[in-house]
Amino acid sequence: MRFLLAFYVLLFMSCTNKTKTKTSTDLNNENVNLIAVLDTIWRTEQEPIRLRDSLMDIYGVESKEAQVQQDIYKKNHVINEKKVIDILDKYGWPTREMIGGEQGNQTLCNVIQHSDNEIRIKYLPMMTQAVKDKKLEPRFLVRAADRIATEKGELQIYGGQMKFYRETKTFNVWPVYDPKNIDKRRAEIGLEPIAEFLRNRFDFEWNLEEQLQRTAEFVRKQQENADTNN
Repeated sequence: MRFLLAFYVLLFMSCTNKTKTKTSTDLNNENVNLIAVLDTIWRTEQEPIRLRDSLMDIYGVESKEAQVQQDIYKKNHVINEKKVIDILDKYGWPTREMIGGEQGNQTLCNVIQHSDNEIRIKYLPMMTQAVKDKKLEPRFLVRAADRIATEKGELQIYGGQMKFYRETKTFNVWPVYDPKNIDKRRAEIGLEPIAEFLRNRFDFEWNLEEQLQRTAEFVRKQQENADTNN
């Protein structure tokens, strides 16, 4: 009886280990299902963000309720960033077939977008090549490029980055290079007009005169800082 019990325990453990091997998301496994991995990343990255934003609308941007979800998001992002880096370092930029088309690309790019600037800078050349190879849409590339510029304290080119200004407790577009011609630049790479993008994405109204003033003020302060440092 003891022999049979030990046999069944060992058999159960063996089956469990086999199941774990088959369903593992370890990238050392050549049969890993990248679509499933990215689906998990998307869910754990986006769900707390959506809930955080909803709570911001109800309780305010700096509310405790929103901060709880922000903390959950940050914890998940550390794990997701590691997974995305592992994927890109192992495969380069994956084909659409490997990652499930645009949803997979959006997941990879969102995690990169939410990472530190050094991560964005590191993978920007890979994203640029992916656009050339038709693996990635240009909108993902310019979004990363604009984020890199804002983190460096430079004017953004395509206008995709918003910032929360604590002094006024409002969101606004990070200052843009040559606001008059932003729609021309966006059209050249297949993007919609900036006013349409901001309205649909952020429920924000683009005001050209306001943005011209903000850009001029931004450039003036940059010049003052440069003169002071010299």
